[in-house]
Amino acid sequence: MAARDSSRVFAALGDPTRLRLLAKLGEGNGSSIASLTAGSKLTRQAITKHLGVLRKAGLIRGRRRGRERLFALQPAALDRARRSLDDISRQWDEALVRLKALAER
Repeated sequence: MAARDSSRVFAALGDPTRLRLLAKLGEGNGSSIASLTAGSKLTRQAITKHLGVLRKAGLIRGRRRGRERLFALQPAALDRARRSLDDISRQWDEALVRLKALAER
């Protein structure tokens, strides 16, 4: 995952509202802004802004259905982010092993 792509994904995931939206979008095949706003104190405008951040990060996609736009989770972007974190974790593990070996010498 390129550094620019991963920074957008992690920045998007760093907001609790966007995490809740992703959870809702992960439950189905597509949700409209109206359905995402239902039961929330957020305005349609606020939801739209958050969806824009998620879309730019590649975490969701939107498609037209009649007069409304349906948004859906793009799981591939989350998989790439997970793999990126796995790579970083592996690098740290290897660095700690080297540090331990150096300290024990």
